[in-house]
Amino acid sequence: MPDDKNSSWRVRTYKNPEFINSPEARHIRILSELLAPKSRFEKHEIENTIVFFGSARARPLEAVDKQINALEFKIQKTGLTSELDDELEDAQAERKLAQYYEEATELARLLTEWSNDIIQREKRFIICSGGGPGIMEAANLGAEKAGGPSIGLNISLPFEQDPNPYQTENISFEFHYFFIRKFWFAYLAKALVVFPGGFGTMDELFELLTLLQTEKIEKKLPIVLYGKEFWNDFVDFDALIKWRVIKKEDLNLIRFCDTPLDAFHYIKDKLVNSVL
Repeated sequence: MPDDKNSSWRVRTYKNPEFINSPEARHIRILSELLAPKSRFEKHEIENTIVFFGSARARPLEAVDKQINALEFKIQKTGLTSELDDELEDAQAERKLAQYYEEATELARLLTEWSNDIIQREKRFIICSGGGPGIMEAANLGAEKAGGPSIGLNISLPFEQDPNPYQTENISFEFHYFFIRKFWFAYLAKALVVFPGGFGTMDELFELLTLLQTEKIEKKLPIVLYGKEFWNDFVDFDALIKWRVIKKEDLNLIRFCDTPLDAFHYIKDKLVNSVL
């Protein structure tokens, strides 16, 4: 047998990328995504998170207003065309979403400032987002503004998942498996804030609502649906009761809020009574 140290047979199996990335080693990769965050969260004494969900497409209000002003100036100079009219309409609609970006930032700031004052480090509540742009970025930004750490549970996607620069690097991760990422969203969560969003946001929200409704999650988990205008436009919860597909009491799982202060006080009161 050849004694070449570079021979493939002499590479330890767990260091062999060909094996580790093979279908046969999938369970090892899954366990890695389960155990690595656990190890790091324990090292940093993180036991409680407040999770923010929402659209990856939301942008800061300043950026949207700058775009609107530029479009209006261009229209004044060149005249209105159907193309410019469509662009302006899109930007004006996007402005409503941008307002939620600002309010998510403020809510995360308020929660982090409050959490920073909790003496016992392991009792503090760390902001957790999906680590990408939009509302996720706003949540991490708010925590940074308050001088606190925040988690980003990123995932490899072909679009809308550029890691934002505000998540704290040593407690953030990039996942391949959605279901492991979902586990880490739920496992440490002590409260959930859901801003307007699309398919991904609704997937996370309704899965957690189902787990709470069926008591697969037994802990108290206050859920704030932020922005009544959006939620009332999106889903008629009363119709679900009317059609007897949920019970009236199921709506006690959620609370609608329209201002950062309202959401802050609701979440704070719930956490003081159930966790601290």
